[in-house]
Amino acid sequence: MKMQITAKKMNVNQSFTDYAEKRLSSKLDRFFGDEADAKITMSTVKEKIILEVTVKYNNFIYRAEQSAADKNDALDACIDKIIRQIRKNKTKLAKSLRDNAFEEIADDVPEEKVFDVVKHKQFNLRPMSIDEAILQMNLVGHTFFMFKNAETGDVNVVYKRDDGNYAVLEPSKG
Repeated sequence: MKMQITAKKMNVNQSFTDYAEKRLSSKLDRFFGDEADAKITMSTVKEKIILEVTVKYNNFIYRAEQSAADKNDALDACIDKIIRQIRKNKTKLAKSLRDNAFEEIADDVPEEKVFDVVKHKQFNLRPMSIDEAILQMNLVGHTFFMFKNAETGDVNVVYKRDDGNYAVLEPSKG
């Protein structure tokens, strides 16, 4: 896994770089392998360190953010969040991750339900299905996601409603 660390208003020492490389390799290599790109961004707010880990692999983005007093604790929490995202969505991600990614994970996670799209709205990048866009939105931890609909070629937006269901915004044809 290729790794890049960016620090805003702080210095990164070699011991943290070594620790981050070791933790990412030991925890995430079974899912991604050497082809993945990991980016760690750190900044300080008051006396807390805000750390964000973004992993790009097979056109998917896996993202987690955590604040803590210690950067090692924040990194560990981010890695755990990414692993939880993968476990939660493992049936849909199985095709996108390495073949043996789930061998060590117990089947203690219940099968996930089918996404319920409860509302379509009309609205004036990458081609993908609606389910894949919802999955991508959940992986980056946002409440909306813009994408190019693979079936229609139109730009669409998926978003999560307050009631926990999903909705799609589509452009009007007139």
